[in-house]
Amino acid sequence: MTETIERARFTAMTEGTAEDWAVISHHFRDFAQGLPGRVRAHLELLRGDYGGFPVDRFEHSLQTATRAHRDGRDEAYVVMALLHDIGDTLGSYNHPEIAAAMLRPFVSEELHWIAQHHGVFQGYYYFHHLGLDRDLREGFRGHPHFQACADFCAKYDQAGFDPAYESAPIEFFMPMVERVMSRPINPTYPSPAS
Repeated sequence: MTETIERARFTAMTEGTAEDWAVISHHFRDFAQGLPGRVRAHLELLRGDYGGFPVDRFEHSLQTATRAHRDGRDEAYVVMALLHDIGDTLGSYNHPEIAAAMLRPFVSEELHWIAQHHGVFQGYYYFHHLGLDRDLREGFRGHPHFQACADFCAKYDQAGFDPAYESAPIEFFMPMVERVMSRPINPTYPSPAS
């Protein structure tokens, strides 16, 4: 027996009705509930990807989050720390923007800013070895979240490459991911400024 899945009837959005959008909204709620599982699956893609680092990107993510958790950071911060490099697989040149976009609906402006800018702040620790300006982050000096981003990189991100560090397992963090991503706190489509 084939199960019939209710679907909208339009072929172009201009033809959509309230009933069509009720169907779509119902499906979206079910799909949205699966977000933490999809996030975990994508995070797992970082397992085994060393990129020359002493630990793989998955372990780096766990280490960064574990360090933040053990330092007493709240769940939203720990989830940001866990997911800060999740964009590495698809955004090899702009991974912070991908992580920030994923996190934006669920975290404060400060945590979103940290995720979005951690790449240039992390550069303070290695850009000079590549012939780049390690002080590129100074272009953000004066921003209200400058110090928070610098602290994230100094305390957790740049320190998260220790093969001997005992990180918490992914299972420890998943309930946090589920809670943080259960309900957006920021509007998806902000109103235009008046």
